[in-house]
Order: sequence, then C-alpha cells, then structure tokens
Amino acid sequence: MSEITTVEELEALYGLPGEASLVKELDSIIPEYAAFIEASPFVALATSGPEGLDCSPRGDVPGFVRIHDPRTLMMPDRRGNNRADSLKNIVRDGRVGLLFLVPGSGTTLRVNGRAHITTDAALCASFAIEGKPARSVIVISVESVYFQCARAIHRSELWNPERHIDPKSLPTPGNILAATSRNKIDGAAYDREWPERAKKTMW
Repeated sequence: MSEITTVEELEALYGLPGEASLVKELDSIIPEYAAFIEASPFVALATSGPEGLDCSPRGDVPGFVRIHDPRTLMMPDRRGNNRADSLKNIVRDGRVGLLFLVPGSGTTLRVNGRAHITTDAALCASFAIEGKPARSVIVISVESVYFQCARAIHRSELWNPERHIDPKSLPTPGNILAATSRNKIDGAAYDREWPERAKKTMW
C-alpha cells in the first residue's frame, strides 16, 4: 500500500473539482439551503479540542436548528449524559462542522463555522419544548455552507426500510455498559429502566 502524503499526490489521483463542486459553496445561507435546515430533524456536530476531535449526534423536532439570519444559526442543547464533549471543545476551540440529514432525501447540507455557547434565559426559553427550555444554545457564525451530493446516501440505502437492521440483532446499551464496566453496571436493569427514564429526561 502506498501512502499519500501531499495534496499534490491527492490531486494527481483525483483530479481537480468541477465547477459545480465549487460554485455551490457560499458564506451565507440562501433560501435553497435554508429549506434543508428547516426540514432537518438531525445534524452531526463536529468539534475540535485539546484532547482531539468529537462528532456528536443532535436530534430534535424538524427545524430545531434556528436560522437567526443568513450568517447565524442557533442550536438548542438538551438534556443528555452530561459528558458535554462538544460543549467543552467549543469553549476552547470554536471551530465547528455540521452535517444536516433530512429523512428521505439523498442530499445533505454541510456548514462550517465558529461557535460560542450562551445561557441567555430568554433565548433558552424560546427553544422550550413541553415547558422545558434549552439548557444552553450553541450560536454558530457561518463561514461556509454547501450541499453534498446524494452518492453516499444512495450507496448506503440509508432510507430504504428493507435495509434497516433489526435492533434486536445488535448489542443493547445495557450490554455494552455491562461489558465496559466489567459488570459493575447491571446492564439488564439499565435497559429495562431506560424507556421510563427517557420519558422524564427527553427535553
């Protein structure tokens, strides 16, 4: 196997991007791009910090990432496991990358920019669901936005229900916790109690 170590070697292998690959990248959100953000219930949030990289799934009601203006996005942070890996990274290194998915669509949307975190009470309250405000809000200054073609989604058949995996064929979170804790955590109890716990802590 021959390792590629320079950009020049990459360009020799892949060639240069075509016009369509370049003109689609903008520094602000146009209505065509806004349509994907407003329809998306899921985004992968990539961050970078002293300990390395992190990519975190974020899901909520469609359009949960708010378009404040063409150069600014706002994303509520809900209750979770309190690791706060992404938030710790943002505090120390504001660079972020977002990948929006829209169920049923092969097109994804990518946004790169810089973020900060706010706990402004009025802003957090404006994202309330079931009377529960966001714990904080990630404010993203957009530096680049562009769509990604559908090849990856089509290759993976991500939205094809016939290709969906039966969850029962995979280890449960309880199974994993029992293994990683060497059975200090009761995995069966974790799985059994999770549905009720999730109902109380979803928002």
